[in-house]
Amino acid sequence: MPQSGFYAKVRHGLPAVIARWLDLGRGDADRLALILAETARVAKLGEPDATPSGTTLQHWACPGHGDDVPLWAGRTAVFLLVQMPARPVPADDAEACAWAYCWLRNREPATFEAAAEALPDHLREPLDAALKAAWTDRQGLRLV
Repeated sequence: MPQSGFYAKVRHGLPAVIARWLDLGRGDADRLALILAETARVAKLGEPDATPSGTTLQHWACPGHGDDVPLWAGRTAVFLLVQMPARPVPADDAEACAWAYCWLRNREPATFEAAAEALPDHLREPLDAALKAAWTDRQGLRLV
């Protein structure tokens, strides 16, 4: 059975991922929403029905709005954040769970070791426990 609490942490942490993208991305919220949607399409991380507005992106970034954040947006934000020279890291456990979940969904590694080794060095320690939990959750879902 998948870890019931893990996915709840992911949903709780997704607004922080979007907020981090808004904070570190270059441009106003409308431009960052466009970049997020276009990157999702090009990198095949999801198919947004429409490009969200900057106002929508700011709504998604508000704590407590995790259920409103589409997974493509979280996956794409993590995809972009991991590549940033600023080397951002998650601020808390829920955000780390969201990062780890999105990391696994983006890469689809064959083994936990491959997933951990592919992480940039600056994320290995901050995502260690969350990546293990994400892997356990992912493996549990395969059994359903």
